[in-house]
Amino acid sequence: MTRFASTRLLLALPALALGLSVAQAQNSGGPGYFIPHPKPAAVPHPAPERAAAPAPAPAPQGVQAGPAVPQQKLPPIPQLPALPKEAAPPAAVMGVLSVPQIMQESSAAQGVEKIILARRQALGKAAQADQKKWEAEQKAINAEKTKLSKPALATKEKVLQKEIEKAQVDFHNRNIAIELSARKALGKIEATLIAVIRQVAQAHGMNLVLHRSQVALNVKGFDISKEVASHLNKILPSVAVPPSVVPKLANAPAPKKP
Repeated sequence: MTRFASTRLLLALPALALGLSVAQAQNSGGPGYFIPHPKPAAVPHPAPERAAAPAPAPAPQGVQAGPAVPQQKLPPIPQLPALPKEAAPPAAVMGVLSVPQIMQESSAAQGVEKIILARRQALGKAAQADQKKWEAEQKAINAEKTKLSKPALATKEKVLQKEIEKAQVDFHNRNIAIELSARKALGKIEATLIAVIRQVAQAHGMNLVLHRSQVALNVKGFDISKEVASHLNKILPSVAVPPSVVPKLANAPAPKKP
């Protein structure tokens, strides 16, 4: 897979949450997805002792420095009562995997990449053809500057400008339609991948699976990437990519009949 296409494929896959267990995903009331959507990072609590504030930057030459802003003191940290003791979590049986590697080895993802790339190339060729046509029209208008009046020349340039603006909006919408088609197809791969990761992790008795990129050191026996990719290709060898259709606006005027 090309670096461009691989990056686009990964955008559709949310990150594996650090420390998410398989048992927790199964016992939750939701769909049991193993790869949840990322959540905003929690704001850390202020330290009991604050470090000394850095010295203010000197004022530029010729500008008089204003009065120093007084430093605001943080309120004291409240002392909360201890919570009742609860059962300790089970011992972690960990595994690691690489989503980029799995997507590179996925035949379904490769098929989506090929189709989406072909659609983008076709759109690029159409844009280049229109660009050449606009350049030719602009040259024709420039050649008529000495023959046409200023109002007539301005009218032609205005018509060309509207044509360009309309085409740019059309290309933008078609590009979005291609993007939506890719996301729908990748969503099917993502759902199956979540199930396969859970299946392989259960087979190995793992209750904690991390991204390989989040682990500084691990042994080969922890990595289940190739096994997940192999099972994914057996379960989902290919996936249909929906047509990239630009939705029509409800208030758009109907095309005029010739």
